[in-house]
Amino acid sequence: MAGTIRPGAQHRDIVSVFEAIGGHARGTVSDAALLDVERTSIPGAGSCGGMYTANTMASAIEALGMSLPNSSAQEAVSETKREDCRRAGEAVVRLIAADIRPRHILTRKAFENAITVTIALGGSTNAVLHLLAIAHAARVRLALDDFTRIGKRVPVLADLKRAAVI
Repeated sequence: MAGTIRPGAQHRDIVSVFEAIGGHARGTVSDAALLDVERTSIPGAGSCGGMYTANTMASAIEALGMSLPNSSAQEAVSETKREDCRRAGEAVVRLIAADIRPRHILTRKAFENAITVTIALGGSTNAVLHLLAIAHAARVRLALDDFTRIGKRVPVLADLKRAAVI
C-alpha cells in the first residue's frame, strides 16, 4: 500500500481544506486564506489522512493477510515505508517459492477479519464494495448480510484521523 500523506503546515490536512471551503462559502474565510490552506494542506504523495477509502482498504488488506503487519499505518514518504516495500518484496519471493497463492490466504475467515477491522476503525463504507469484489475474484462467498451480521457484534472503537508528525 502507498501509505498516508504527511500533514501540511500547521498540521493541516484534507479536512482543513474542507473546513476552509465551508468557511469561504459562509464568508468567514477570505480568498487569500483559502488559497493558503489549499496550498499548504497536502504537501506530497500519499493517501488522504483519514479513514477514507485508501486508508480503510490499506487496513482491510492488512487484516486480510495480503500485506505485511503495520504496513497500513506508515507514511507514504518515509524510510519506514521504503523498508516495508523491501520486506514485502522478500515476502512475495518466499510465498512464490512456497507455492502460496492469494487464494490460499483469502479465506472466509480472513474476509470476516477484514470486515471486523473496517468496522472497528470506523472505515469507509466503500470497503463493502471493494471487499465484496475481492471476495468474488477469490471465489469466497461473501454477501452484504455478512457485514450486517458482523457489524451487530463489533463496536466502532475509534474515529481515526492521521496523527500529526511532530
